[in-house]
Amino acid sequence: MKNFFKQFLVEDWVTTLLAIPILVLCGCAYYLPGGGPKIPATLLTHTAWLNISYLFLIALVVLYVGNRLLSRPLKGLFWSFVVVFAVSMLAQVVANIPFVKMCGFEAVFFSVIFGLIIRNFFHIPEWLKPAIQGEFFIKIGVVCLGATILFRDFVAAGSLALVQGCVVIFCVWFFGYILARRLRVDETSAMTLTSGVSICGVSACITTAGVANTDGKKLSYIVSVVLIIVVPMIYLMPYLAKLVVPLLTDDVATQNAIAGAWIGGTVDTTSGVGAASAIYGEEANKIAMIVKATQNVLIGVVAFCIATYLASKSPDGGRQRPSLRIVWDKFPKFVLGFVLASLVFSLLQQNGVFPDFEARKLTETALAKRFSGFFFSLAFVCIGMDTRLKDIVSRENRNILYAFLAAQCFNIVVTFFAAWLLFGVLA
Repeated sequence: MKNFFKQFLVEDWVTTLLAIPILVLCGCAYYLPGGGPKIPATLLTHTAWLNISYLFLIALVVLYVGNRLLSRPLKGLFWSFVVVFAVSMLAQVVANIPFVKMCGFEAVFFSVIFGLIIRNFFHIPEWLKPAIQGEFFIKIGVVCLGATILFRDFVAAGSLALVQGCVVIFCVWFFGYILARRLRVDETSAMTLTSGVSICGVSACITTAGVANTDGKKLSYIVSVVLIIVVPMIYLMPYLAKLVVPLLTDDVATQNAIAGAWIGGTVDTTSGVGAASAIYGEEANKIAMIVKATQNVLIGVVAFCIATYLASKSPDGGRQRPSLRIVWDKFPKFVLGFVLASLVFSLLQQNGVFPDFEARKLTETALAKRFSGFFFSLAFVCIGMDTRLKDIVSRENRNILYAFLAAQCFNIVVTFFAAWLLFGVLA
């Protein structure tokens, strides 16, 4: 019996287990004051410090229990985590500065930057190392992310947006992956960057990286590229749409639909899509956000396919004989947590268990999204603290940049034709 339970004391299972009480808390969000703890946008109010205290306590308990179950040292964990947490909160505050927010930079970007500064300009002492556990935080964040993806989003997104999402993701993902491999980008990094381009930016990168076991240094670089490139995209896409779309049709409603679908399928972050489509117009903004929501929903499908593929590979890089046992043994278990979180929250919403089940934006999923972003921010502080800048500017990483830019250009072209055909011709 002892050996039976021992097989579950690995990081994938432990992080999934630790995410359960967090998701239960999210399921009760409607009854919590203010809908549960919020990520502070400032450090100047009593409410902000109260939220900080709640988040700190929750993350600290999760970290201590996780380390205990994984038989990792507990000595020095508290003060090490205090520093990681403080840097993460600083990144959240900076990301919420109005000008920074308008530019589309997210908290994870500043988490990486601040972590890199600490790692490369200051010496990291031994006492600071115990809480630097990027993968641990990422996996919990991914499971929480699953609770934000509901079945109804497929319906709300509409059949045309779903078709566009599937076509674009399939074409762009394989183009980007093949190109990246030709540029000698390693397999897991190629999967991560192409997921970011083809699906939905940072969330897709993080989820794929967790599934593919992408090196943390490469992941931090890819996420930084995603968040840097999205800034010019916010202004480039509405400009291109205003330039090109009127050449296709004189009908204003159709123009808005095509432009919105084009912008929603190419800009790599949800906030970026909102900003870019708002520049074009209000009606285009609605379509863009629906298309983006569809692509967000497809994260789980792509992650599951990648995990199944990698689980069936033999250590020498070949394909193993299909076997459910082999796939199960190698399959990243926290992905199941992601899928189950989506399934449970979807069923609870559909059966009216959540008091606000009819609302467009549920309090429960909003809290899950905050926790997901919070743990991702902690993870990227850790990744930054564990990364040397000279690794980021290596030749292989330059190839990642070239592959990403080429895939993004291909994405712009493919998504344009898909948006025109589906929303301009077939609609």
